[in-house]
Amino acid sequence: MVIVIQCADQIGLVAKISSLLAEERFNILSMHEHVDKTADLFFMRLEVDKQSNGSLEQKLHELLPQNAIVKVNPNPEKKVIVMVTKEYHCLADILVRNYFKTLGASVQCVIGNYTNLEDICKRFDIPFHHVIFNNASPESEKQVLDIIAGYEYDYIVLAKFMRVLSPGFVGRFPQQIINIHHSFLPAFAGANPYKQAYERGVKLIGATAHFVTDELDEGPIIAQQIISASHSLTANDMMKAGKEIETAVLAKALRMVFDDRVFIYKNKTVVLE
Repeated sequence: MVIVIQCADQIGLVAKISSLLAEERFNILSMHEHVDKTADLFFMRLEVDKQSNGSLEQKLHELLPQNAIVKVNPNPEKKVIVMVTKEYHCLADILVRNYFKTLGASVQCVIGNYTNLEDICKRFDIPFHHVIFNNASPESEKQVLDIIAGYEYDYIVLAKFMRVLSPGFVGRFPQQIINIHHSFLPAFAGANPYKQAYERGVKLIGATAHFVTDELDEGPIIAQQIISASHSLTANDMMKAGKEIETAVLAKALRMVFDDRVFIYKNKTVVLE
């Protein structure tokens, strides 16, 4: 069973939590914690050896500082909806992991603003919904919302969904939309990042997975990675290399989120690996 805690920091928290778990006859299998001294916040993720009888969460709340966030045994397998455009690399990786049950989540459906990726979804027996989507279009977003309403879900994954969602849409899913961005944010945000990087003559290219907020490409960052870029690479070469790193970064971010290792506060994350 997993326990995640986020609260104001104070002396003796680890000892208090450990003592309570011992009293309740829970054996701690793993424990990771972090203190943000600037924000005076405490973060902890524990794995214990048995399930709670239902009273543990309340006892933790009584023990911890006021307004603590406590989750005992979050759903071990999350449910996700994936949104795509034309690029297949991130979706294909998600579908393969989903098929072999290594994703840490179950893909409920895929929503695409083109039909290019419908066939691969059919091959993996995943429902595909086509919505012609204009940036921040109320009509398009309503169609997507109607589709989403037909499924259970924990997160929405933008696996190279190359459209802008309105603040109204994003606001319906706080801390639930995860995006992979094809650059090392905050550098080269927006469109054509590889062209921007090529023209700037960069020696490193990267990818960033982040939660989506009202500010375009400004949400809390979950994972990032970079690789070297030789001067001999063209913009197209950079794009090909970038697809590999995008796939890897998104996979890592999803693994961390689905495993309840990511805490969000302000516009930052703490990732307890």
